[in-house]
Amino acid sequence: MSEIKISTIIGENAVCNGDFTAEKSARIDGIIQGNVTVTGTLIVGAAGKISGNVDAKSVIVGGEVTGDIVGPERIELMSTAKVTGDITTAIIVVDENAIFHGKCNMLRDDDKGNKPSAWTMRSQRRSAKAAISEVLKEISDENRKEEENNIDEG
Repeated sequence: MSEIKISTIIGENAVCNGDFTAEKSARIDGIIQGNVTVTGTLIVGAAGKISGNVDAKSVIVGGEVTGDIVGPERIELMSTAKVTGDITTAIIVVDENAIFHGKCNMLRDDDKGNKPSAWTMRSQRRSAKAAISEVLKEISDENRKEEENNIDEG
């Protein structure tokens, strides 16, 4: 992940009762009791708590979120994270010891009706051909060994 420039910070002793919206990226170390909308990356620090739905381009959770999280690019749950709610994203990373209770819906470009690029298709075909070729070679080698064993026994 590239370097994140945080434009808004909610400090550890801050409490926000109501919805919270921020342009660009934000870090929350305090408590928000309401929905959170951020146009960039949202970081919920280890002391941060959100009781509401979260919508941001990407989300890194180190604290607690009770509500659904939508992060179309990426969602990362750190080892100290506790999430109760559904997650919708293209990429999810869940560290060991993170707690997640909910459903995860994975979005992909091809789920949106977009076809994979020609280069991707060619490389997948090459990979499939190589795998088939390898299996056929193994079968051929096994058959040859079996025939040799039959000749030696016969």
